[in-house]
Amino acid sequence: MAEARQAPPKKKPAKSGKTPGRSRATSKARRPALGWKEWVSFPGLGIDGIRSKVDTGARTSALHATDLEEEIDDDGTAVVRFKVPCERRPRRKPVTVTLPVIDRRFVRDSSGREELRPVVVTEVEVCGQRWEIEITLTRRDDMEFNMLLGRRGIRRRFVVDPGRAYLGGDPPRSKGRGRRSSEDGS
Repeated sequence: MAEARQAPPKKKPAKSGKTPGRSRATSKARRPALGWKEWVSFPGLGIDGIRSKVDTGARTSALHATDLEEEIDDDGTAVVRFKVPCERRPRRKPVTVTLPVIDRRFVRDSSGREELRPVVVTEVEVCGQRWEIEITLTRRDDMEFNMLLGRRGIRRRFVVDPGRAYLGGDPPRSKGRGRRSSEDGS
């Protein structure tokens, strides 16, 4: 005959001054979710719809930038001028951006090579939320995604659902461009 087991006695919650039932896990549950890839926009730079991989293994976010030129501005501030290709509309000219350099950091890429990259701060929009974010600039020509959204950039804002993608929906469309009619076969 099988031996009956008793359930262990329930422990009383420790008096910690916290509200019972409120743990880090429940506060995380109220954060909106991101999929493993999302559309990212930079409203202040006039850039919309960059496909981004949400990479919790990457500490810092990285943006594909071409024609990087660092210089000292008239007031002695280090700035970087670069171009961001418009991946959703390849025939459109890349957007040229100039931003102050707040730092230079060594970043190890997925191949294990270290690269010294300029770091800039700009406003980002993901899933309808906007905030300032630090981004390193680098060439990502051979990468599938033009941007990596690292864990520092999304910390305390989102949870990541690695089994889903584009939870924020389609990227915002540029103003002044209407949708094509489905009657013309497109």
